Amino acid sequence: MTKQKVLIITYYWPPAGGPGVQRWLKFVKYLPQFNIEPIVYCPENPVYPQVDKSLLDQVSKDTIILKQPISEPYKLASLLSKNTKTISKGIIPEEKKQGIIQKLMLYVRGNFFIPDARKKWVKPSVNYLSNYILDNKIDTIITSGPPHSLHLIGFKLKEQFKDICWLADFRDPWTTIGYHKQLKLTKTSQEKHKLLEKQVLNTADKIIVTSNNTKLEFEAITSKPIIVITNGYDKEKVKPVNLDKNFTIAHIGSLLSKRNPEILWRVLSDLIAMDDEFSAFFQLTLVGNVGESILKSIEKYKLTKYLNNVGYVSHIESIKYQKQSQLLLLIEIDSEDTKVIIPGKLFEYMASQRPIIAIGPEATDVEVILKETNTGDYFNYHDYDSLKSKIKQHFEAFKQKNLNTNPIGLQKYSRLNLTKTLASLIAKE
Repeated sequence: MTKQKVLIITYYWPPAGGPGVQRWLKFVKYLPQFNIEPIVYCPENPVYPQVDKSLLDQVSKDTIILKQPISEPYKLASLLSKNTKTISKGIIPEEKKQGIIQKLMLYVRGNFFIPDARKKWVKPSVNYLSNYILDNKIDTIITSGPPHSLHLIGFKLKEQFKDICWLADFRDPWTTIGYHKQLKLTKTSQEKHKLLEKQVLNTADKIIVTSNNTKLEFEAITSKPIIVITNGYDKEKVKPVNLDKNFTIAHIGSLLSKRNPEILWRVLSDLIAMDDEFSAFFQLTLVGNVGESILKSIEKYKLTKYLNNVGYVSHIESIKYQKQSQLLLLIEIDSEDTKVIIPGKLFEYMASQRPIIAIGPEATDVEVILKETNTGDYFNYHDYDSLKSKIKQHFEAFKQKNLNTNPIGLQKYSRLNLTKTLASLIAKE
């Protein structure tokens, strides 16, 4: 039986590191099991904020990878400012910490590169892919953003090929994503972003989002079908690890300035002061990039001597830390804009079968998922007493060697099952 071909247009692809690459790396891995042949189109010379060469081993030799050169403004900008890599990840320094060059860069990024710094890749990509689609009889294309300029590639191709099926996958929102407000946009630029967003949402045949909150947001803009396919977990080939002997509370992934959970630092500081046993066993492990203000807060609450600041590691290494830690931390910015965000690591956390402590804004999809899967507890930024009580409870279970979790219904979030849902959207009717 001939496999149906689908062209996947993505910026993040191995050796890119970080969370952005995982979603389509795993979809591409499993699509052939559903009689679909994925063809990946990605940049030839990208500037990735993080690199993880170990992910190259997860790409099948049978997968067709198409590459074309891309103009990367961040490469030139990096000569002017050391903050370029963080800005390229959507991590923007606080207003009061921005120098003149950084403010200028943000203004230029926000108003001269709409929707983003990869906009110049749109035209050459459309020219190249138009010929490829004709020559190879492609009838389905998928664009994944951010960067949302990739959706403009889909938009232009849809204009040319009316009968092609276009699925626009939004890993994050567009005009309501947290960093969007920090780009120093003029009113004209804001309107242009919204116009492009509306055109994409009303031209694509189907919209894929990663959370129910994003679905609700987009339903106010378009009547096109919107399907929620969350991120998920995969069965990684990791050697068995032993649980830490200390009472380790670990955060895996970037923990930068705006995700500074002072309520947690205060709880931990108070528990150390009141309980000698807790002080003897406690360790705070941070795996990934950590913001300077986070480290200063940790020092302020006298937690520095309990800190194991590991730094950035490969994806496989991060899985090991998840499995060996006693408790796992999930921290999200206390903002209305972040309610739509479900961090990809949540699902890997759940699969690690270690209890999760999550802190974030009210009424999020994360809270719902934790409750329905029985994998952890969710707290707001003012829940001091309940957060303290829960960590004490976990510590008592740790001392009894009985700190564990009993997940329910995780299978629906496996990468294989999620790909099955995606395949049903791609399959010819």
